[in-house]
Amino acid sequence: MTDTRHGIRRPTVADIQAGGFSTPWDAPMVPSFPFSFRNCEILTLYWRTDPEAMAFLLPPPLEPLGDVVCVHIYRMNDTDWLGPYSEANVMFGARLPGKIEGAYSPYLVLSSDIGVAHGREVHGQPKKLGEPALDVRGDLIVGQVRRNGIDVIVGTTPYKQAPAGANDLKPYFDFATNLNLKAIDHIDGRPAIRQLTSRRLADVTVHEAWRGPCTVELRANAQLPVFRLPVLEMLEGFFWRADFNLVPGDVVHDYLEKA
Repeated sequence: MTDTRHGIRRPTVADIQAGGFSTPWDAPMVPSFPFSFRNCEILTLYWRTDPEAMAFLLPPPLEPLGDVVCVHIYRMNDTDWLGPYSEANVMFGARLPGKIEGAYSPYLVLSSDIGVAHGREVHGQPKKLGEPALDVRGDLIVGQVRRNGIDVIVGTTPYKQAPAGANDLKPYFDFATNLNLKAIDHIDGRPAIRQLTSRRLADVTVHEAWRGPCTVELRANAQLPVFRLPVLEMLEGFFWRADFNLVPGDVVHDYLEKA
């Protein structure tokens, strides 16, 4: 006999053992794959930084690529499970020698508790709650990332002055392949998961894209220390609008796997 209350089925042991399970089981926190993001507005800003600063933030055996950093500031207008929210992802080029190249994320900030939980528990992304914002102020697109009441990142680009194509959005590194360090312990303190993970967004449709000069300002914050990637040269900004799906990724390196 099925144990059901208020239209919700009590999970079995097999349910708990299966992938995609989340607690509390009568109102799960973390969505299972895939789920969709529709009509996302994104401000992407590039700047040149200190390669030694990039290397300092990378977990070995990852290696940095180049000397350019970007931040994506998203206004997620329509997302399955999460609803509308905002996000910011700081990334720079990295590679796992002989295996994969992409972009590593040392800092991510979201306005959604569900997004923070999913990113940390599933991808291993170092997500924290904060207040990213994307606004249009006259002829200027403005992106801000706030945490602890401090505007940690403020960036701008002109409003839709020069059109760009989808292939123009990644002039310095392939940010579509996102690399992350997933570190989770057992309750007794023993390491449970120590992995480098990789994921790519699926079914990406870029509806429009624009490019132009950009400005980037960083402000120190010990809980979101993006200032560790100093702005040595402001490069280029992009404003784009897209749909995409979040799908499962891969484990590309397991620190606990025995040789």
